[in-house]
Amino acid sequence: MIDYDGRSFRNTGYPAGEDAPVGHYRQDGDLLWADFDGGPVRRGSLNGRVEPDGNLEFAYTMVLADGEVVAGRCWSTPEFLDDGRIRLNERWERYGAHADSGESALEEVRT
Repeated sequence: MIDYDGRSFRNTGYPAGEDAPVGHYRQDGDLLWADFDGGPVRRGSLNGRVEPDGNLEFAYTMVLADGEVVAGRCWSTPEFLDDGRIRLNERWERYGAHADSGESALEEVRT
């Protein structure tokens, strides 16, 4: 199982140097949670689990800069980059007034 505790991930859909959402992940056994903000996200959080193969399944909520509230679900598949960082390839869906689905990616940020 991959240990995500203490790792941070940045959305790759934003150019380098541009403010982008960054999530700060925590883990206890197979339990996963994170807080994230940046770019258009004022505040977000997720709660889910880590599968034995390192895949993630979680639900998320966020409040956007314009005050809208968004909720959804996500499945992430880890990929190890040449430099040892992790890239999370995501399939997501949103519910309610913001219903949508798609794919995105996050890459580990090292400080």
